[in-house]
This record gives sequence, C-alpha cells and structure tokens, in this order.
Amino acid sequence: MSSPEYHGRRARAWAEVLERDPAASAFLVTGLANVRYLCGFTGSSGVLLLSDADPLLGTDGRYLVQAGQQCPGLDLVLDRQTLAAVVARWKSRTGGSPQGRLALESAHLSVADYVALADAVGGVERLSPLMGVVEGLRAAKDEGEMTLIRTACAISDAALSRVVPSIRAGQTERDIARLLESTMLALGADGISFSTIVGAGPNSAIPHHEPTHRPLAEGDLVVIDFGAEVGGYHADETRTFVVGSPADWQVELHALVLSAQEQARHAATAGTDLVDVDRCARGLIADAGHAERFDHGLGHGVGLEIHEAPFLGPHALGMLAGDSAVTVEPGVYLPGRGGVRIEDTVAISDGPSVPITATDRGLTVLG
Repeated sequence: MSSPEYHGRRARAWAEVLERDPAASAFLVTGLANVRYLCGFTGSSGVLLLSDADPLLGTDGRYLVQAGQQCPGLDLVLDRQTLAAVVARWKSRTGGSPQGRLALESAHLSVADYVALADAVGGVERLSPLMGVVEGLRAAKDEGEMTLIRTACAISDAALSRVVPSIRAGQTERDIARLLESTMLALGADGISFSTIVGAGPNSAIPHHEPTHRPLAEGDLVVIDFGAEVGGYHADETRTFVVGSPADWQVELHALVLSAQEQARHAATAGTDLVDVDRCARGLIADAGHAERFDHGLGHGVGLEIHEAPFLGPHALGMLAGDSAVTVEPGVYLPGRGGVRIEDTVAISDGPSVPITATDRGLTVLG
C-alpha cells in the first residue's frame, strides 16, 4: 500500500479524535492491528503517535530495518521503553509542556502504562481515553483490503475442496485439522486465521472445540471451522458434515441452521441495525425450540484481525457499514449428541450480502 493511502487513514483517524475531544493535542495508538492499519508496520512491538505535526512511530532496535522499509519517511523512535520514549519525543517537540490532552486507546493499554502516562503528562486529567477510533475506520474496507480477503477466502474454499474427499471414519479430528492447515499453506496462504476447529460427534456441540485424537465414527456430525490468512487479512468459514447416512434429526437440524443463515445473509445490508440481522437468525432458531442452544453471537467483522468490529449479536449497537466484511454464523448445539454451524464471510453492500466463501452449504456426506 502506498504512503498516500496510509496518510489518508491517519488523517481520518486524527479528525475522528478531534471530533470526540477537541482538546486533544495528540493520539497514542497502541493496538498493533491499528498501528499496522495506519502506517503498515507489522512488528510485534510498536506504537504510533498522531497529532497536527508529523506522526511518530515507536519500536525497538530489532525493527530498525523493517520499520524503515515498511514506513519510509516516518519519524522513528527506537527504544525498548517504547511508550515512554515516544511520549518524551512528543513532549520535546512541544518545548516540554504540551497543551491539551493526550488521547489514548483505552482498549489497548494496561493499567500500569496508563498510570505511567498520567505521571508523564502531569495527571490523569491530561489523558483522554477513547474507544474504537481506528476500529471504526477499519470496518469499511478499501479495494485492496477486499482483494486480500477474497484471496484468503478462495484459498480456504480450495483447501476444503481438496481435503473433504479424503475424510473417512477412523481419521482423527487433529489429523483433519492439520491436513487442512497444511493444504491452505500449500495453496499460498501466508498463515492460518486461527487454530482450525474440527469437532466430531458429541464434540461438534462444542462451538470452540480444540481437535483431539478422537477418531470419526459412522453417524457423527463433523463441524469444521477454519480460514486462511493472506497479507494480514483473514478468512473465516464453517461447514458441517456427516459421516455416513444422516439421521432424520441431523437433517432437520442442519436445514434449520441453513435457513437461519440464509435469512440473516439476506438481511445483512448496509445501514441495517446489527441487532436486527442477529434477530433474523435467532428468532427462527428460537421458534424451532432451540433458543438456548444458540448461545453465541451471529457474527463479527473480518480484516486485519479475525474478530473485529462490528460484532453482530442480541445486544449489538450500531449498523452495518457498506463495503465491510463480516461473518454470518448461526449454530445449534445439542450437548452429548452433536451440533451444526454454517458460516460464511460475506461482503456488505446496499443489497443483500454477497458470500465471499463459496463452498456448498449442504449437509455433505463423508466417507
């Protein structure tokens, strides 16, 4: 991404800070995904300070070359005590006594760092904790971001299509997960979005089950939740399968979840309240008598983080932004028996959402 594009993002972030707190004289960005979004730096240690003057990027000596390559032209502060060093450089720019408040990312700062910053600027009244400034900007994706998400989703689909025909009774959850992950990497993924979930039989009723050495058996429902990462951007997809001929209750449960997912995807349009999209799926599942068996949110934003704003759920606030990428992932989980989840990463526009993940959503028979 070019420097002008990062400059535009930083300008929008700084304008948002001043909109929320006109007395702010600088904004300290400490969330690593937010630092990356605003300047392109991908190191594991970094902070960015925005103000009316040139931005300051703080990191340590390990990243001297990397920071210079990824963020050419940015004023660089190298120090293992990065936070303190950036604030000291900012204060020196202002003659040692900056006016106004120092805005902070309250969701990305420890209590210890907050106390230290208060001491550095002359008291907590000189600090301005803010929530979601950069996250709000990140919700709407530009063309380059959407291209990376689409590529990650295409790799995910391709990997699943290669792995599914080989799945048989007797294979373990862990074997399938590792095979799927290695296949995504072989197809060009830079990494995996998260540790792949494979839950079979009773384990399919555990939404975030960690794969075990349990072998698949005839009659098992199998939930596979996975995704590839490309250029820092993520995919997220879930499909549910069955080993051998499905029982009637499995067919009915899958059909219910699929119907809920389709209705929610259709309702997910730009400007729609997040809670209303959730209600489309949750209401259908509740009417079928499974309200208590769908106990997680309907979905979340996908981008530089696998879980990012917005979050769709029964208590969500706000509306879907156009040009955003979110997941739609209802599920029903019957403890001791099995569960079904169907998830797509979808693109939000003025019409019904468009799935980016494209693997068939039907109840596929394995083996």
